[in-house]
Amino acid sequence: MSKLSLLILLFVGSFHLYAQNLVPKGYVVDITIENGDTLPQMYIPEVIIIPEYKFVSEKQKRQYTRLVLNIKKVYPYARMANDKLKEIENKVDSLGNRKNAKDYIKQVDKELQARYGDELKKLTINQGRILIKLIDRETGSTSYDLVKELRGTFSAFMWQSLARLFGENLKEEYDAEGEDRMIEHIVLKIEAGQI
Repeated sequence: MSKLSLLILLFVGSFHLYAQNLVPKGYVVDITIENGDTLPQMYIPEVIIIPEYKFVSEKQKRQYTRLVLNIKKVYPYARMANDKLKEIENKVDSLGNRKNAKDYIKQVDKELQARYGDELKKLTINQGRILIKLIDRETGSTSYDLVKELRGTFSAFMWQSLARLFGENLKEEYDAEGEDRMIEHIVLKIEAGQI
């Protein structure tokens, strides 16, 4: 092999390697053809833009900031409660037998107490109040109704009585358009990834 052949081979080989780097990277997308035009189809994720909350005073702004911290702490518990409730309802429906369902609910209750009991006991009264409202928001049922359904009327009565001693109400419903408007705004921002 002559020097010229070797030089040409090296030149062509290096050009081939260089040319591969020039290929643009892109996306593989579906297409549709309409009236002879080829149109790409892409999934574009929904973007939710939530405007900033309008404060009427500096005191309300401080209250909002405190509320953000409290909601960030308790909102995961409300989401978990909703998921667990769906899981329990599905399992209870599949069991059919009332005694087996009751035993299953007791077992889940013990597991939840062991897992989250200490964490929930550390919540402040204000955080507990927010959690009660968020559970209603997530599940569509008040905390009182959930306790009554899962643990019975007497247990619901006892928990409601205890809550009333501390000035709370397990029967309180979530009002996204009224008094809980600020909570709803914060939750929507959390769900949109803006907080």
